[in-house]
Amino acid sequence: MATGSLVSVGEYLSTSYRPDCDYVDGVVLERNLGEKSHARLQAAIWRYFDDRKQNWKVWPFIELRMQVSATRFRVPDISVTLADPPGEVITEPPFICIEVLSPEDRLSEMRQRVQDYLDFGVPYVWIIDPVTREAWRCTGSEMHRVTEFRTANPEMVIPVSELF
Repeated sequence: MATGSLVSVGEYLSTSYRPDCDYVDGVVLERNLGEKSHARLQAAIWRYFDDRKQNWKVWPFIELRMQVSATRFRVPDISVTLADPPGEVITEPPFICIEVLSPEDRLSEMRQRVQDYLDFGVPYVWIIDPVTREAWRCTGSEMHRVTEFRTANPEMVIPVSELF
């Protein structure tokens, strides 16, 4: 949901939103979150990566702003990088972006968010539903239902069931 009128990138970056908001072409967009199931799964995913960060050489982040284009900023539920990114906003594609669904999420909005990640060059984009415990790997315009997530370089195999 959009909040207010058009704002500049500078104004967006200098304003604190609680919770943080996306920014798409001058429009500040609220993100759906706040439910217990969403929060618990988000924390569990972060903890899963954090527990393995030494072995996998990854840096997991919760709700870290990411500039996907000159006029678009997204705030993924979880982002995972292969190096500690410089600055306060991610400006290079992370290794993984993970979105945890909320009951209010709309498929059209989620598709645009996923497409922004893919267009930015994020190699692995995943969606997880905390209610149904279903998960999807997103590639191009397709969403593939999966029971485990896999990556290469570094190689990771993550059974979806272990995240709950």
